Amino acid sequence: MDKRKLKKKTLSVISKLYVILIFLFFYAPVVVMVVFSFNDSRANVVWQGFTTKWYTKLFQDTELWMVFGKTLFIAVVTTLLGVVVGTMGAVGFMNAKFKGKKLITNSIYFPIVIPEIVLAIATLLVFTQGGIDLSMGTIIIGNTTLVLPYVYITIKARLVGMDPSIEEASLDLGANRFYTFMHVTLPAIVPGVMSGAFMAFSLALDDLIITSFLANAETATLPMKVYSMIKKGVSPEINALTTIIFGVSMVAMLAYLIKELVNMITIRRKKARSI
Repeated sequence: MDKRKLKKKTLSVISKLYVILIFLFFYAPVVVMVVFSFNDSRANVVWQGFTTKWYTKLFQDTELWMVFGKTLFIAVVTTLLGVVVGTMGAVGFMNAKFKGKKLITNSIYFPIVIPEIVLAIATLLVFTQGGIDLSMGTIIIGNTTLVLPYVYITIKARLVGMDPSIEEASLDLGANRFYTFMHVTLPAIVPGVMSGAFMAFSLALDDLIITSFLANAETATLPMKVYSMIKKGVSPEINALTTIIFGVSMVAMLAYLIKELVNMITIRRKKARSI
């Protein structure tokens, strides 16, 4: 019995250490990045005091913020296209019955399976053979191709867990399919849509490979700009910029989680009152 307890305790300690090591592996670089964004020295090796001058310098860099604005626009448009097409595809394929459905459904996963550079070259060939000039539009189309499978998968997973009798009841009561989708299906899959949107936005915002292949000389995105800056060495301005992006992402995620928690508490209270 003592050996079993000792073995159980040892396994518990090992599992906890394993989890701690994983967290350190993922978040230690982020902590270092945030800390050195306030370092008074340009060298990311020795701490020489606290300062916010790199943030001041960053906000004064108008060229960088213009690039960030373009990148944000591309990410937002890509997310909207990915969510709309992904939602329509997931809902449509869920109810549709036709020959070749399985083949088409499986082909949606190709952008996830194949290397991104292959997808970038293939998309570039389509545009060049079609006589389409590279621009911001080609970047948006390429990024939409990249994010679409992720949106589709998250929404499809939500649809699989939804009770189909809810839609059937709406149709039996005389509602058409569009009304049923807008007032029954869509509210039920909103968490999946939001998850897909967050994933699509993050993928489009920091994509470098596809964007590099599909951008022209006049269209530079933030990842391309940062990559060119890193070639000269990781400067505190880059640390400051990535810290701001990380902070905004964390705030957005926390706001969404808090909203979901509040909704869950509200639903539980309503159920408790009805009982």
